[in-house]
Amino acid sequence: MSMQLGNSTGPRCEINVTPMIDLLLVLIIIFMLITPHTGGLQVAVPQESQHSPTPPPKIDPTIIVRVVHGNGSSMSVKINQDDVAWQDLAARLTDIYKTRAERIMFVSADADIEFSQVMRVIDISQGTKQDIRVGLISSKVNATGD
Repeated sequence: MSMQLGNSTGPRCEINVTPMIDLLLVLIIIFMLITPHTGGLQVAVPQESQHSPTPPPKIDPTIIVRVVHGNGSSMSVKINQDDVAWQDLAARLTDIYKTRAERIMFVSADADIEFSQVMRVIDISQGTKQDIRVGLISSKVNATGD
């Protein structure tokens, strides 16, 4: 579109762009038609194995360390349901948590156990350098049902 000012009827110096746009559209269509179409990307899809994979062993994510009365007045320690000697507690905790990403341990004790024994378990767990987070379980929320 152009706008004419005045009454000049002589030749105008304007470029008519309509044929150029038509030519451009024709060229775009020609280039779209001659562009080779590829069949897509070559993808190597993994094939199903002939051997059935063995499922990984199920690891219980919850570790509960219990301080309980043993025989007489001595106290013993249990990891989940397994008895552990006090001197072996640090080694067992290191073995348990060395391959785990989530390092959470819960500590529970019988009602008549002194809190210093619970702190002893917490100190041993922190001494393993495994960055274990510790939670305490009270006797009302005892997870083992004892």
